[in-house]
Amino acid sequence: MIVLYETAAAERNKGFIAELQKFHPFRLVTWDDWSADGLEKLAEKLTESLVLFRARRPQAARFLENRGIRLVNRAEVNRIANDKWQFYQLCLLLGVPVTPTAKQPEQFPCIAKTVDGHGGEQVVQVESPDELPDFVSEVIFQPIIEHTADVRAYVIGEEVVGAVKRRAASSDSFKSNYSLGGTAERYTLSAAQEKDVLRIARALKSDYIGIDFLLLPDGLHLFNEIEDPVGARSFFETHEENIAELLTLHLKKLEKDYPFRGDQ
Repeated sequence: MIVLYETAAAERNKGFIAELQKFHPFRLVTWDDWSADGLEKLAEKLTESLVLFRARRPQAARFLENRGIRLVNRAEVNRIANDKWQFYQLCLLLGVPVTPTAKQPEQFPCIAKTVDGHGGEQVVQVESPDELPDFVSEVIFQPIIEHTADVRAYVIGEEVVGAVKRRAASSDSFKSNYSLGGTAERYTLSAAQEKDVLRIARALKSDYIGIDFLLLPDGLHLFNEIEDPVGARSFFETHEENIAELLTLHLKKLEKDYPFRGDQ
């Protein structure tokens, strides 16, 4: 099996890679050439292997799948996870509660974010039309919603393997990302939350994702986004279970169920 990262991301995630390699001799492939020629060369490297695809590159993922390479997650998961507008549309289709989202601001103040941002990047609070951000990527707008915390549910296959509740690093910040200094604690989903989380995962046919939602003061929840690839730092900090081991077990099952050859 292969785990694929862009070079800089592999350096940031070397701890997670090391954890994976405790449970299986994953071959690490780092790649930064996403040109047509580069993708052809990459496809040659990945042939006949199951690939844990840890890049935010939906078009590249689709190219590789079209070459017959089995990716985890599949290209369609990568596409929807890295486009917040597409995720919003999916939630509407599934009938799960989701943060109201529009392509134009409907009120001020509001939250503006790029559709392909992650980790709290390219997300700003906008107080008036004069403050609209000049992002390069497509922008969506959401109302400021009072919430007590946000939750990330970690899903492997069709099982919620854990969840963390995150709060912002300071009371004047609306970003609760763990990578930005927010706090995290272990969280147990309610039956309703788990039902909705699994409805999303099953619709996507995902193998390993994070699904984020806001906890509202009245106990209800609103989905906000999904992450592929999803970071696991807050999981390691709050859970005794090793998510790298759980993921490896899932990948081994996939290999058993599919006719892979090569470096298994």
